[in-house]
Amino acid sequence: MIKGTIRSLFARAGYDIRLLPRPENVGLTHPDIEPAFAEDYTRCAPYTMTSVERMYALWQATRRVCADGTPGDIVECGVWRGGSSMLAASTLLASGDTERRLWLYDTFEGMTEPTGRDIGIGGLRVADEWDRIVSGDDPILCVASLEDVQANMASTGFPADRLQYVQGPVEQTIPDQVPDAIALLRLDTDWYESTRHELEHLWDRLSPGGVLIIDDYGHWEGAREAVDEFFAGRLDAPLLVRIDYTGRIGIKR
Repeated sequence: MIKGTIRSLFARAGYDIRLLPRPENVGLTHPDIEPAFAEDYTRCAPYTMTSVERMYALWQATRRVCADGTPGDIVECGVWRGGSSMLAASTLLASGDTERRLWLYDTFEGMTEPTGRDIGIGGLRVADEWDRIVSGDDPILCVASLEDVQANMASTGFPADRLQYVQGPVEQTIPDQVPDAIALLRLDTDWYESTRHELEHLWDRLSPGGVLIIDDYGHWEGAREAVDEFFAGRLDAPLLVRIDYTGRIGIKR
């Protein structure tokens, strides 16, 4: 989500940053990667900015809660075009588990405004650039319409009546619209305020044995601070394991 801002900053200095084509199926040819995941990932990849490693962790986590019968629904806060939720939906279908609901929380209009706590890797204070960002079409805004996400989710074949779209900033929609129990909780709204709000209202709904995935722990200081502050001193704080440079995953005891 930071790529557009970095590109624009370098452009001011007269440099042009171009994204080199990514080798096809990068990260999918390792012998420990199941063909079923590679197939699902390839189908969902155009609709996510999430790394192969984080998508694989989500795939494994979804399979785990299905195999264990962990009570609750699948929740994602910050869905962009729906790629991660598409992967979760496809995995539920493959597991024969279509009773769970998928809750997709997003503004479906782009990112909310950051605060001074939201500092990116390398020290970028995105709030200082926000006026410029919102005046253009910077990719950091992560704009995807509700209709776009609905169409992408429909392509998975997951039952439409089990998909719950909640539109608006999470600070305004949570806890008014939430599931009773959660089996898998994936947080990807980047900023301190939203991440802290999500944990405060959703962590207690995560079932024992349920999985927590934090997408932005390593990349955004605000997200990391929100997680660390929330779990400080809590007896139920999970061991958060590194997925890649930014993603973390843990299981609730």
